[in-house]
Amino acid sequence: MTLHRRHLLQGLGALAATGPLGLRTAQAQALDQVKIFYGFPAGSSGDTVARRVGERLAGSPYTRNPAVVENKPGAGGRIALESLKASPADGSCLALAPVSALANYPHIYARLAYQQSDFAPVSIAAVMHHGLAVGPMVPPEVKTLKDFVAWAKAHPKDASYGSPGAGTTPHFIGALLGIETQTELKHVPYRGSIPGVTDTVGGQIAAMVTPSGDYLPHLKSGKLRVLATSGRQRSPYLHDVPTFAEQGLPSLTAEEWFGFYAPARTPAATVAAANAAIAQALREKSVTDSLAIVGLIVQGSTPEEMAASQKSEYERWGPLIKKIGFTAES
Repeated sequence: MTLHRRHLLQGLGALAATGPLGLRTAQAQALDQVKIFYGFPAGSSGDTVARRVGERLAGSPYTRNPAVVENKPGAGGRIALESLKASPADGSCLALAPVSALANYPHIYARLAYQQSDFAPVSIAAVMHHGLAVGPMVPPEVKTLKDFVAWAKAHPKDASYGSPGAGTTPHFIGALLGIETQTELKHVPYRGSIPGVTDTVGGQIAAMVTPSGDYLPHLKSGKLRVLATSGRQRSPYLHDVPTFAEQGLPSLTAEEWFGFYAPARTPAATVAAANAAIAQALREKSVTDSLAIVGLIVQGSTPEEMAASQKSEYERWGPLIKKIGFTAES
């Protein structure tokens, strides 16, 4: 049994004791409508999580209807969380966010418009491995990470990489790659993954670091070559691609998750109802299959497990961000 599968079963199993009947007692009645804020464009891998899980919440003790997803791209996902902070704490609004928005950003933005305490963790939903891919700007003989570093050093004017936004985990993976290999790599931030992947395929930038699932639709064309992935082990969707650690860069290991948050002060019974409904959605084969298409690994959790993981990521990335030297004014 894989580690991710074991975590999923543990997270879902922890909810079994509550059961639908218990939740109907705890939460007076199901909400009529739930909105999910997502801070990146439609069509990205996280958007798939929000929509597929949101659809399957219908008919649960949490909500009667499918959730409505509202995309709020920009600012590396912060806009969605700012919207959630201002929303009623009654379970009618959730946000799906990468853990970096809560674990990385407090180390970056001195005047961040939200704090970790503004939100109640509900459930992790899926884990992603990031990947470094190159496009047509980089010659076809560049086949490994070592080759890319050598090419970048030889072509400093073209040595660029995109990310879904400044301050995101992919941004920092690229920055650490430059630091660890003593290579000057120009960072090009985008408003989400899709525009950056499009520019990489089109030859406008040399490379992209983003969730590896966002590359999958382009691999058959041969216009993208994924050179490394960030997981502890190889991505189940890119078996032939070695990890950064395998190629001598263990500091670039990162397994980021998407998780659902509610506003702080949301009643515990409502958080429990939302958690159970999300867990049930993650059991659905249609959801698992949809997330696999975009390179995501399903992983549920309890709110407590999610909070503990977020804390661990916060403590890990603080020193790394200081090493990189990135701030909101950078």
